[in-house]
Amino acid sequence: MLALGTKGGTIALKDNVILRVDNLKKHFPIKKGVFKRVVGHVKAVDGISFCVRHGETVGIVGESGCGKTTAGRCLIRVMEPTSGEVRFRSGGQMVDLLALNKKEMKQIRQEIQMVFQDPFSSLDPRMRVRQIIAEPLSIHRIGTQRERDERVEELMEYVGLGSYQLDRYPHEFSGGQRQRIGIARALALNPKLIVCDEPVSALDVSVQAQVINLLSDLQEKFELTYLFIAHDLSVVEHVSDRIMVMYVGEIVEMADSSSLYESPKHPYTEALLQAIPIADPRSHWHHVPLEGNVPDPSNPPPGCKFHTRCPYVQDVCMKENPMLQEFDGEHFVACHRAGELKLRGIHSRLTLDHSS
Repeated sequence: MLALGTKGGTIALKDNVILRVDNLKKHFPIKKGVFKRVVGHVKAVDGISFCVRHGETVGIVGESGCGKTTAGRCLIRVMEPTSGEVRFRSGGQMVDLLALNKKEMKQIRQEIQMVFQDPFSSLDPRMRVRQIIAEPLSIHRIGTQRERDERVEELMEYVGLGSYQLDRYPHEFSGGQRQRIGIARALALNPKLIVCDEPVSALDVSVQAQVINLLSDLQEKFELTYLFIAHDLSVVEHVSDRIMVMYVGEIVEMADSSSLYESPKHPYTEALLQAIPIADPRSHWHHVPLEGNVPDPSNPPPGCKFHTRCPYVQDVCMKENPMLQEFDGEHFVACHRAGELKLRGIHSRLTLDHSS
């Protein structure tokens, strides 16, 4: 067993942990004046800790600007974190990614890949699909030209496209097909972990289902591990084994999917669940939006960052920042009143809807 430190204690981890993040921070400097002096920092990611086990899908959800995409990019050092530890299991050992030089990180990137949000801007419009998918193989000098061509054709088949499309350019494909090409490129090097940065948010609903099913099939086929970043909680519910909820750069709740949706412990999670639209004409549910605005991450309020919008706020919430603590097994929450509040999950809302 491993122990992962958090602001509020420790999280027990099993030996099959593939990624361990401890107190990760990313602060962007604010510069003003002629001499561009640093006058403050935007705390996009402010000390998050979590783990990902081999073969599972961990979802990260939250409003736009909560830091979830920044966190995902810091993990693979597309952005350089301000501080913290990111350990990845490679060759049977936990390797500190932030301590690696560029050459060493290049080798590790064969095992960690990313699928980007926008399938239109993530593919080079000047390159043919064959070149796009083969590029990782060329960069890492893997195989001969013939072996690369065979690998590319194989990957196209895996993602549901045909080899006859390999000499086309990205603009000749639909959004869903482009995302399939992005997924094929991510699979080229046989990675262990794929960071999916809102991979379906730019797609039509019908296409979203196809891409999600594809990701699930590929996970089972290749024993992949996903870190799935999204703002659509209805999507995350179906693909994730565990879910982390972020608010203004911090993790406020973390639990397995069923526990979080049925029995949320944090008021912010409850608000997100109540905002999920229900496709039922008989529904009489009237959503009550949260009052107030999201705090400025460059100047967050004292105490709990959510207290300015929380309907259950008390004096202690305005003074002390709650620590991430464990409730009911592996259900972690950062809320002073987590043990006393009876919050409604999505399923209790559905029951109330139909009974009315």
